[in-house]
Amino acid sequence: MTNQIKYNWASLGTGVIANELAQALEALGGKLYSVANRTYDKGVAFAEKYGIEKVYKEIDQVFEDPEVDIIYISTPHNTHINYLRKALAAGKHVLCEKSITLNSEELAEAIQLAEENHVKLAEAMTIFHMPIYRKLSEIVESGKLGPLKVIQMNFGSYKEYDMTNRFFNRNLAGGALLDIGVYALSFVRWFMTSQPTEMVSQVKLAPTGVDEQAGILLTNVEGEMATVTLSLHAKQQKRGTIAYDKGYIELYEYPRGQKAV
Repeated sequence: MTNQIKYNWASLGTGVIANELAQALEALGGKLYSVANRTYDKGVAFAEKYGIEKVYKEIDQVFEDPEVDIIYISTPHNTHINYLRKALAAGKHVLCEKSITLNSEELAEAIQLAEENHVKLAEAMTIFHMPIYRKLSEIVESGKLGPLKVIQMNFGSYKEYDMTNRFFNRNLAGGALLDIGVYALSFVRWFMTSQPTEMVSQVKLAPTGVDEQAGILLTNVEGEMATVTLSLHAKQQKRGTIAYDKGYIELYEYPRGQKAV
């Protein structure tokens, strides 16, 4: 049994990702300790499905439970900062789904709360936790490929053109950047020597005002460049290419880290 199973995990949310968390913990020989959800009945159904012993009548009770060590937040990302404030202030460690917050100001606030309360705060960004990316970092750091020159990122996902869907809903922080763009930007930041200092972008807006498509060009002080192409209404390969002086690395389905060449 791995170390993380020794802690009491609570799931805040019962959606697709929460189900994957419950299944992952079961695969490791453990299970969730408790579940909190805005709709109590959904919490009960989720608990019955995975044999979870505790369901909270009110969602905020999860923050008050002294038996909870770690809270996994998988609610829509426009709600994250509100729950992060409560969880971190209560002294709970937090693993929060992407996008962890809607902007850098919210993230700075969450980090400060985590530091003040001496707890861990992490974003559940797949790229940061996959063995394939750590192996690629070893190759890059060896210097055999030479200095980084250009990164090219694509992420296209076809969503039905329904303006009531959360992907296009401004009130639910919809749009390509916060839904799929965070994968591409996390990939870029993983390989860039330093954070970008210059940015140019062009955006096509959906009727609701969220970004339906975007093209982004990033540059840092080392002169490394990255291009990112996003679309919520056109399928394209989830491909990343990192070009160095002496060779390049190519990944397909990079959010899942399936294979690098």
